[in-house]
Amino acid sequence: MKQFLYPADILLPKGEYDKWAVIACDQYTSDKEYWKDVENIVGSAPSTLNLILPEIYLGETDSRVEKINKTMADYLKDNVFNTIKDSMVYIEREITGGGIRKGVLGLIDLAEYDYNPGSSALTRATEQTVAQRIPPRVRIRKDAPLEFPHILLFIDDPEDKVISFDKTELETLYNFDLMKKGGHIEGYRLEKAHQSKVNENLAELVREGLLFAVGDGNHSLATAKECYNLSKNPAARFALVEVVNIHNPAIEFEPIYRVLFGVKTDEIIAYLNKHNSVETGDKTHNFTVVDKNGEVELQLVPTSKLPVGTLQGYLDDYLVQHPEIEIDYIHGVDATRKLCEADNTVGFLFNGMGKDELFDAVIQDGSLPRKTFSMGHADDKRFYIEGRKIK
Repeated sequence: MKQFLYPADILLPKGEYDKWAVIACDQYTSDKEYWKDVENIVGSAPSTLNLILPEIYLGETDSRVEKINKTMADYLKDNVFNTIKDSMVYIEREITGGGIRKGVLGLIDLAEYDYNPGSSALTRATEQTVAQRIPPRVRIRKDAPLEFPHILLFIDDPEDKVISFDKTELETLYNFDLMKKGGHIEGYRLEKAHQSKVNENLAELVREGLLFAVGDGNHSLATAKECYNLSKNPAARFALVEVVNIHNPAIEFEPIYRVLFGVKTDEIIAYLNKHNSVETGDKTHNFTVVDKNGEVELQLVPTSKLPVGTLQGYLDDYLVQHPEIEIDYIHGVDATRKLCEADNTVGFLFNGMGKDELFDAVIQDGSLPRKTFSMGHADDKRFYIEGRKIK
């Protein structure tokens, strides 16, 4: 039987999980107070805070990486970890609003992952990977002896066969409250029989060569791939990830809107209309254009499966011609409208992508535009808990 998800020798701390687990490094990237508060909570206790580089500190990469790698080595030497041999982990995570996101943690083969647009790999990026964001992350990972993932991969499992377990029959690995409104989390060991069941059910989900679509941690997974390409270390061929079912009710997609700064509304609308000829009866993608004077409706002939893909393609071309104009990606209709009360600021509202559209969109269009969708609140992002040796 082909394996799609592999077990690992999983490292877990011997104590104080509430201080050990911290949120994904790509959250609160403009909020130093959040990370200072985390530092105060952790104090001198062993913590994944000391094993990652919060992206708010990416400008200090060179000075922090050596300390991160030394701390990893110290934790191994000081016997901080328990090793859970040859296992996967079934995870239940309470998120904002009280829903339970269920997942299975295991290894994927990076030889079967490709983040480039148009890929036919088993594991594919859902959003465009920004090449410039990879080298700083490679500097962090390439010499690290350990990995701790915040990567979430989607599967398209409408019958919910893969991630379906009776946790009362499983060995409990952890059960605790996450810091700073992170909710509650539980982890249970999956042994050989459960692992076989996972892989048998995964085999039924492969569609047009696609099984896993990256939900969160796209650039972290791309970094793991680049580090494997650089070293060809057998342990580095695999990456630890959490697999979640896109049909889980606790997973919600929210659109991310576009706002342009330093542009006149009539000029951007004229540009878009010039490049689109909408005839009566044509299928269209519909947008609401917002500025300080109100809102107008805009129709564009689709160039992608999703409205955001059609719009982003034209905006990218326009921004190349007008480098003085800036773009931002905004969560929430109200926040978008408020920003557009300023002079020379124009926003675009549109229908977001439904969860059932993601796999079809990736198969048809390849990687979607950056910032196509958001998976719920920042506090619901994955926390670092489980690790493994990669050297």
